[in-house]
Amino acid sequence: MASKLFSPLTVGGLELANRIVIAPMCQYSAEDGAMSDWHQQHLGMLAQSGAGLLTIEATAVVPEGRISYGDVGLWDDRTEAAMGRVVESIRRWSDMPIAIQLGHAGRKASTDLPWKGGKQIAPTAENGWQPVSASAAPFTAGDAPSTALDAAGLARVRDAFVEATRRANRLGIDAIQLHGAHGYLIHQFLSPLSNTRTDQYGGSLENRMRFPLELFDAVRAAFPADKPVTMRVSGTDWVEGGWDIAQTIAFAQALEARGCAAIHVSSGGLDEHQKIPVGPNYQVPLARAVKQAVSIPVVAVGLITDYDQAEAIVATGDADLVALARTILYDPRWPWHAAAHLGARVEAAPQYLRCQPSRFRDLFTTER
Repeated sequence: MASKLFSPLTVGGLELANRIVIAPMCQYSAEDGAMSDWHQQHLGMLAQSGAGLLTIEATAVVPEGRISYGDVGLWDDRTEAAMGRVVESIRRWSDMPIAIQLGHAGRKASTDLPWKGGKQIAPTAENGWQPVSASAAPFTAGDAPSTALDAAGLARVRDAFVEATRRANRLGIDAIQLHGAHGYLIHQFLSPLSNTRTDQYGGSLENRMRFPLELFDAVRAAFPADKPVTMRVSGTDWVEGGWDIAQTIAFAQALEARGCAAIHVSSGGLDEHQKIPVGPNYQVPLARAVKQAVSIPVVAVGLITDYDQAEAIVATGDADLVALARTILYDPRWPWHAAAHLGARVEAAPQYLRCQPSRFRDLFTTER
């Protein structure tokens, strides 16, 4: 039987050659928000992997929206030009569709690089700044309190997402993913653990969804109608009384009604008290629950490492696509190896055709 993992899929008008998505993975290697040579070689390598879609890492729409001082941004002509050089280089050698994840770290901003400990940097210290959020509470005890966004602050954030969207479109980006997961700003508005507001943006589920949906509407309106806008969500906080799968489904249905093209289901990241049952496929039930409630494509992610495992997730209908992160960093040719294992074909650059193993004579194609 033909591999379902390597069957094509159209997402909001964007044609994907297969169901393998390269998830956005922060590299913490930007220079004041501007992409560097590291991004050119890193993304260029992944663009030769044979996956169906390449997603640029979480990209801050304002400087204070970065997770760390090494994060990529898209907020002015300088950061746009830097990203443009990287995208142009990729386009010269790969026709893989490129998406970008736009986000704002909220109260999880102003941190050090992961390999330097990743702790929050005080707002008054070098490489630090004042975080903002839905409410004033910090992410972890001992962190600086956040500044709760007022009406003017909400408008600035919304406008920044719109401006970044327009810049991404100018660069020829094929799709936008809004980062509503992992405890960052959009997620901070959604979860009752981080949103204790008493205005129209807090309290009930409808109110907590209000600003995230306003952001989506603004981005959707600013991006060409034939290009998809998607959302990444955390299906649960893994904390009692927090954001959960029932609320995720309500949010996904509201997004679908507004023209969202796909939902990428991850989990956690919002509260230091989370208890995550990590293991292979541990987030797939969350994706399955969302898929059963919406008609748009759903992406599963999290400890998907085995070829048969990925095939089964798609073939059984648990999700429409699988996203790879650490797996494809470890093995940038994972789609090649998966195609060989599953008896499928995968696109490869003509420069690589001569490396095709003799036992897999029909593995490579240079055309979709």
